[in-house]
Amino acid sequence: MLLCLALLPPLQAQTLRWAARGDARSMDPHAALETVTININALVYDPLVTLDRQGRFVPALATGWTVVEPTLWRFTLRRGVRFQDGTPFTASDAVFSIERAQQASSQFALHARALGKAARIDDDTLELHQARPDPILLEHLAAILIMSRRWAEAHHAEQVPDLKNGQEAYSNRHAMGTGRYLLQQYQPGTRTLLERNPGWWGRFEGNVERIVYMPMANDATRTAALLAGDIDFMQDVPPQAAARLAKEPALRVLNGAENRLIYLGFDQFRDELGSAGVKGRNPFKDLRVRQAFFHAIDAEALKKNIMLGLSEPTGCVSASAAGCLAAPTDPQPPANLALARRLMAEAGYPKGFALTLDCPNDRYTNDRALCLAIGSMLSRIGIELSVDARPKAQYFPKLGRFDTSFFLHGYGQPTADAQTLLDGLVHSRDASTHQGDANYGRFADAELDRWLDAAGAETDPARRAAAIGRAQQLAADRHYLLPIHRQMLSWAMRSGVHAVMTPDNIVRADWIRVE
Repeated sequence: MLLCLALLPPLQAQTLRWAARGDARSMDPHAALETVTININALVYDPLVTLDRQGRFVPALATGWTVVEPTLWRFTLRRGVRFQDGTPFTASDAVFSIERAQQASSQFALHARALGKAARIDDDTLELHQARPDPILLEHLAAILIMSRRWAEAHHAEQVPDLKNGQEAYSNRHAMGTGRYLLQQYQPGTRTLLERNPGWWGRFEGNVERIVYMPMANDATRTAALLAGDIDFMQDVPPQAAARLAKEPALRVLNGAENRLIYLGFDQFRDELGSAGVKGRNPFKDLRVRQAFFHAIDAEALKKNIMLGLSEPTGCVSASAAGCLAAPTDPQPPANLALARRLMAEAGYPKGFALTLDCPNDRYTNDRALCLAIGSMLSRIGIELSVDARPKAQYFPKLGRFDTSFFLHGYGQPTADAQTLLDGLVHSRDASTHQGDANYGRFADAELDRWLDAAGAETDPARRAAAIGRAQQLAADRHYLLPIHRQMLSWAMRSGVHAVMTPDNIVRADWIRVE
């Protein structure tokens, strides 16, 4: 076998022209917890640990680790690694990056603060000291990309920019990591150019030398570009084009499950909604109204008519079917208009009310169409819905400022474990741990928090699964948010492009072979 491999000709270096619906929001590795941004940054920066093709945690900038005691982990760091400007990587950079990601302006603070106190033992050794055991510490650690401390200090980039308030920083447009590719140019909304890093410590399995990433929000434009040969690889294949592209002999289409929950959220904090026809009260504080919305929405119809089969309807607060430990809510039950109308009447809204649904138009599969269809469904219980669909560059900051009454949102994660998603979406907002950072409805439930906190410190698998399942069931019963579906991944590429699809929707360009 080794002889056969040796006889194969070397792979010719290639350019990958890659298009997707949205663009990276920043080149700062700790600023935006959003998949497109993470994907581009993960080509330039490395974490200490990462996931392999099977979703297992494997060494990256750390070569090994030891659990010294339940709240103390020791990591041995990879020697001889250099940042792309030639400076050596040491434990000081790891400590700096973890502490930087723990800042309040970082959208990775939920992950970073779970790591506890980072301490440099020597240049090649890092310790993490936690206040309590963390059964998913490696998942938290894999989310933190390592930045050059020296570079950040030289460019006054020690502070993570606050994107929701439009804060500018040198690190938004420039980067300095140890990763596979060098950032050559970042033109927001136009293109990002990356070149292979000849000094990368890892092994390239593919032959992509140069990446030209182009955001194309319009589905038809993106599809036409692939058909015309103007791009080689397309993420976010629109469901309405998938069947046609699969029949093209010069193209290939890959489909698979994505670890991402698409859901509807409500403002349950204000006493009066900011974008509703009801004055002096907040209908979403009434469980019956939230239940009515749940029973009015037909997720199977959305799957058939909007997603064209590329979704998995669910009522469970989990990014994957494997992570749903509260089975009765998965899949979502059929719509029940009679019950929905009765609940609205009991809550005091027999004729419904006017409301605005905030929605992105370039982030999730058919997101605007999904919002419009939901509006049609809710009209059957008297909701006069206006859809405010915006590019994600405007939508996410709006959500981050809580400038919404009703919204469509998605939450993805690299693994099937539901803890991180639950901590982010349904835990009450906690400024110290950053749990609840994605709880844009700002609801609080002490019982739900107790179950999540118990699961987050439980190392016994059975007891931990029971706690997560209980939290999922409480969230479902109380309808703090309304799960719609888990969207399916769909990638299309020239027949000579060989990519590896994983449920986190991260494109590993170093795995891609271009013929």
